[in-house]
Amino acid sequence: MSASFTPAPEDVVWDLPGDAPHRLSLLVLPHAGGNAHAYSAWREHLPADVRLLIGQYPGRGARYCEDLPASVDDLALPVVDALPADVGALVVLGHSMGSLVAFEVTRALQAAGRTPLGLVASACRAPVLPNQAPVHPERFDDEELVAAIKERGGTDDGILDDPELREIVLPSIRADFAIDDAYRCTAPDVRLDCPVAVLGGDADPIVPVELLDGWALVAGHAVVPEVLPGDHFYFQQDLAGFFARLNPLLRSFAAAPAATA
Repeated sequence: MSASFTPAPEDVVWDLPGDAPHRLSLLVLPHAGGNAHAYSAWREHLPADVRLLIGQYPGRGARYCEDLPASVDDLALPVVDALPADVGALVVLGHSMGSLVAFEVTRALQAAGRTPLGLVASACRAPVLPNQAPVHPERFDDEELVAAIKERGGTDDGILDDPELREIVLPSIRADFAIDDAYRCTAPDVRLDCPVAVLGGDADPIVPVELLDGWALVAGHAVVPEVLPGDHFYFQQDLAGFFARLNPLLRSFAAAPAATA
């Protein structure tokens, strides 16, 4: 992050409350190359008393002028620092690379005595395992990288096909994929103190279903992944069906005894 520029908390964590006082906050961490805007439509699918918080990474949106991220810490730690003071009961959710960011956010909150009610990891390997499907963006020119992104999905092809927009988004996408390629948590015996739930798509070619139960390595308990129809961005293909699974999961986290006071 540039030493001369400190982002406003509201630029780092978007705050989208419902129409009722919140009993629970859901913090969403986007996928590699993703941004907060891509998840803002989730607001209409959540209960009115669930506050939606979405992390915005450096190099996009109001944070466009910041240095590009070089590590997961560059993605996670500003989010931890920018969480609203009245966040209350919190569930952290990440999709794809965002699950690794969510894991590090959860670890940081746990270390500060603010353990979330739960972590939801979506379409991602366990953080103690190496990336089994690295992108290697450093090997690609822009056209090749665009083709790789389109194959993975999750980014509007219209943006990638527009030369001016592509010039804006490709640097952050390159940075994110490089982070995702290299990340592996090597802390000895790392364990989370909160429940961990894992979701994925049954036809995901990037993170096959058999990799999802690896999250038991950091959960401290057995993990039974919830598998929904679709590929790596399965929730985009049936958003209502995704929330039919997610909202009961949020209720179960809220009903369970808190890990910390």
